[in-house]
Amino acid sequence: MAHKLTDSDLACKVGTLLSEEKVIGWFNGRMEFGPRALGLAASSATPAAGACSRVMNLKIKFRESFRRSLLACFTTTSMSYFNLSCESPYMMLVAEVAEDKRLPLPPEAQSLWGIDKLNVPRSSIPAVTHVDLLRSYPNCRSRAARSVLPDDEKLFRVNGCPVIVNTSFNVRGEPIVCTPEDAYRCFMYTHMDALVLGNHLLLKEEQPPMPGAKEYLAQFALD
Repeated sequence: MAHKLTDSDLACKVGTLLSEEKVIGWFNGRMEFGPRALGLAASSATPAAGACSRVMNLKIKFRESFRRSLLACFTTTSMSYFNLSCESPYMMLVAEVAEDKRLPLPPEAQSLWGIDKLNVPRSSIPAVTHVDLLRSYPNCRSRAARSVLPDDEKLFRVNGCPVIVNTSFNVRGEPIVCTPEDAYRCFMYTHMDALVLGNHLLLKEEQPPMPGAKEYLAQFALD
């Protein structure tokens, strides 16, 4: 079952799902080509929830839980959230989280190390913040440029956070999805909550079971 929506309604609905900490697969048009080209086939979530990064790693990407995801935002937003004063449309630059978005390390966490320390939120967008307060490879584009999602401004306003997690739409070891069939199979075989195909929104609970999901998931053990 799929819901066909206008760009405006789709942005509102996706923004609401992101605010509910849902993970969404996004497939829109032909595949991009180039360094870290994720915009037209991406998995998205809200970075304000630190758990979203772990969910995406363990239930969708099937990789180690400590790995942080990439992000997408407008260039004007990136200037307020990161020490970055230019566009970064290809996720090739490294940026530090802005001082006023950082969270101090609590006294009780001073002695933590490794994974335990990583689980302590260090900024207002913990899902995309590394333990050293560096956020590698933000996807920052101006409103004039084609951005990751249609009607972004409305989506961000509904979501309540002007930054979204933007990581590749695929399972570890497989290429980024290239067709609607690839996208639907990845959506159904993983723990993704919703899928956007063009202007169609599919919710996991409304889809019939897909044979082979259990066998498919069994082949993915963490590295």
